[in-house]
Amino acid sequence: MSEKLDQLQKHALEKPEEYWAAAAEAIDWYKPADKILDDSGAPHFYRWFKGASCNTCYNAVDRHVEAGFGEQTAIIYDSPITGTQSKISYARLQSKVARAAGVLKSLGVEKGDRVVIYMPMIPQAAIAMLACARIGAIHSVVFGGFAAHELATRLRDATPKVILTASCGIEPGRVVEYQPMIEGALAEAPDIIKNVVVFQRDQATWNMKEGRDLDWHDSIHNAEPADCVSVEATDPLYILYTSGTTGQPKGVVRDNGGHMVALKWSMKNIYNVDPGEVYWAASDVGWVVGHSYIVYAPLLHRATTVMFEGKPVGTPDAGVFWRVIEEHNVTTLFTAPTAFRAIKKEDPNGELVKKYNLSKFRSLFLAGERCDPDTLHWAQDILGVPVIDHWWQTETGWPMASNLLGVEQLPIKAGSPTRAVPGYDVHVLTPEGETLAPGEMGSIATKLPMPPGCLPTLWNADQRYIDSYLSEYEGFYATGDAGYMDEDGYIYVMSRTDDIINVAGHRLSTGAMEETLSELDDVAECAVIGVADNLKGQLPLGFVVLKSGVDKANDDVVKEAVSQVRTQIGPVAAFKHCVVVQRLPKTRSGKILRATMRKIADSEEFKTPATIDDPAILDEIKIALQGIGYAQ
Repeated sequence: MSEKLDQLQKHALEKPEEYWAAAAEAIDWYKPADKILDDSGAPHFYRWFKGASCNTCYNAVDRHVEAGFGEQTAIIYDSPITGTQSKISYARLQSKVARAAGVLKSLGVEKGDRVVIYMPMIPQAAIAMLACARIGAIHSVVFGGFAAHELATRLRDATPKVILTASCGIEPGRVVEYQPMIEGALAEAPDIIKNVVVFQRDQATWNMKEGRDLDWHDSIHNAEPADCVSVEATDPLYILYTSGTTGQPKGVVRDNGGHMVALKWSMKNIYNVDPGEVYWAASDVGWVVGHSYIVYAPLLHRATTVMFEGKPVGTPDAGVFWRVIEEHNVTTLFTAPTAFRAIKKEDPNGELVKKYNLSKFRSLFLAGERCDPDTLHWAQDILGVPVIDHWWQTETGWPMASNLLGVEQLPIKAGSPTRAVPGYDVHVLTPEGETLAPGEMGSIATKLPMPPGCLPTLWNADQRYIDSYLSEYEGFYATGDAGYMDEDGYIYVMSRTDDIINVAGHRLSTGAMEETLSELDDVAECAVIGVADNLKGQLPLGFVVLKSGVDKANDDVVKEAVSQVRTQIGPVAAFKHCVVVQRLPKTRSGKILRATMRKIADSEEFKTPATIDDPAILDEIKIALQGIGYAQ
């Protein structure tokens, strides 16, 4: 379809070292690579830019100041929830980051040490990330909506020296105090953290613990600024935990060198953003989108990034996105389809768009879950700009499939994130590993080695990395997604192949929720599935079987179950629906038939599995689901 894009992909796949060596020229290195692609750990482990030394913070901040762009705005903070806005120039950002890095050094944090960041969407979160990168510390950002138990599991795995946090996050209509969650996590995972540095917000006060807690403002004011340190390109920049099917989170590792090369390349080639322009990823720093496209990619590219503390609706209305775009001259917006479904629900005719001047706005990118064609067409109609659905994962760190607006825009096909991005060799495979013909549904996998920027392994878990991603198909990374490819090479991602569900762009493990429900005294066994939801893409739905002799009312059990998941996993799980059943449908070998239950709940046709131990159970499940509004 495009000779130019075909040539790019051919070059990237046939001569990957040459291709990415050229891309790496956009990055400043203290020492160039001895070897662009190190395949000495093949067939499982590959490293990009071996022998090179660099610093991510230097490339994202200092070099722009040195080049004379210190007065350019680096970060725009826009918080309709608190009614505040501020702008931070690259020069001011450099000063703040250097002092924050000095605080970490004064607390004994050195190159290779871990730091957990538990913060809301405020500029201090980006400053904290960059401060870690500046001194070679490895940051692990934990989304502020996660409960104490989830935070504790990450503390035990990463063993950080310090937590950087704030006194609260703020949601529409409520303040989420962080101290109870952090204290709970520290009680569950004791003797790991030495210090907690707290940014006090006006909306909640942190009760400082002497000898452990430090005030962010005071610490930074008194800190000695720290310089950038040289790290290996293959050294970890951060750990980002993603849900594991066992309920134990997986620590995705991102390196410094390949990560910078890939993100810098993507800003122009995929998003068509130029240095100096305003780019907005409406996400959260706790997720991979926030890491890649709120903090690192825009700053590496010398763009201006927007940090937005608000919601697509309710802060104050469904026109807030258009207000931000107009006020800050945003050229490109990247958000989740969920956001646009919420806006569409509140303003179905797009009347609020007409109140704003969006003349600088060029393109909308959507990712996080599959964008349904109705939402894509609606967005195109009201905005009059290209609406690009693109596909990637926490593990890849940047898009696997997209329309490349900075190279050549291909025709948009609703329901598809377009073709594989250069460097990704994407296949649709049978269970036996054979490549399927166009149009045939199978497992989507990417041939190894993957391009720079993708995870090289999991934190302290090389074998789990192999088992989780590389063991299903020899020589391939299994994405865990199912779908097909058409005659033009367009990829259609249709569903997950495992039990990870996607709630408003947040990948969450049903296994972790099941483990939580199973802790209830009255529950004998349970299952959690993801059911379709028009707004959030998917929502978790729980099934619990009570122990014999329990005479508690079903409604009371359901309330306890919802409260349990909310406490253990956090509000981010959006766990609101649960049903008490007499038994769960299983195969004769004891496997719960979650896929069949999901089809019943979503009112889809299904075939009774031949391996089921008692087909009558499916009728019981359907009746129970109808009682709570499903299986209609």
